[in-house]
Amino acid sequence: MRTFFRFAVLALVLIIVAMISGLTAMRLAIHGQEVAVPALVGLTPAEAERSVSGLGLQMSIERQFYSPQIPEGRIMSQLPAPGTKVRRGWQLRVAQSLGPTRVAIPDVTGESEHAAELNIRRRGLEISSIAEVETQGIPSDQVLAQSPMANATELVAPKISLLVTSAAEAQGFVMPSFVGKALGTVSRTLEDAGFKLGNVSVAQIVETTDQEGGATPGAPVQPSPASIIVLQVPVAGQRVVAGTAISFEVR
Repeated sequence: MRTFFRFAVLALVLIIVAMISGLTAMRLAIHGQEVAVPALVGLTPAEAERSVSGLGLQMSIERQFYSPQIPEGRIMSQLPAPGTKVRRGWQLRVAQSLGPTRVAIPDVTGESEHAAELNIRRRGLEISSIAEVETQGIPSDQVLAQSPMANATELVAPKISLLVTSAAEAQGFVMPSFVGKALGTVSRTLEDAGFKLGNVSVAQIVETTDQEGGATPGAPVQPSPASIIVLQVPVAGQRVVAGTAISFEVR
């Protein structure tokens, strides 16, 4: 019995040792594939490529920026940062310097959106974004502000953002009923509210009877301020905006 127990303990010890050895070997194998990211800022793309390929890494140039400190064509930033532990085959992302700004930022405030865009692109710059804002008293489709400002020199990216005015949405109203009211009074009410008087026509008058008993149309009547409205367009209850022309039929 003692011999069997002694063999069982020895087998268990050997299994534990084998497991520890396996885990240690696996850990060493995993960490053996890790490398430290080299410093690439200030290198040319060719130099940076050689540096990373020797470590089993990859590199891609994703963006370009203006920089007064880093010479044109050289790496100005990288991700991950130097010294970071990564596995072989990892792809490093870098940005390349365009050197100092060589173009003056134009002043496009006051120009239309289309004219400003042409002015910017003609100088080799790009539009980053265009935002719109409703304004009162300023024509629509006009550049109200820009970023960066005109003649800026410390640029990060060759892109300009614009703030463009847009027409304010006309105020909406529910059309009231003017039927049965005098044309003159209604006309003044419409003008005071910012509406326009459209076409005014006279409703056909009931015919009169001639000597032979036949019916003949009545004499045409011209609309006057005292004329009574019998029909309106748009009709009552319809949504209208300021400046809409309202037409009537009167008698």
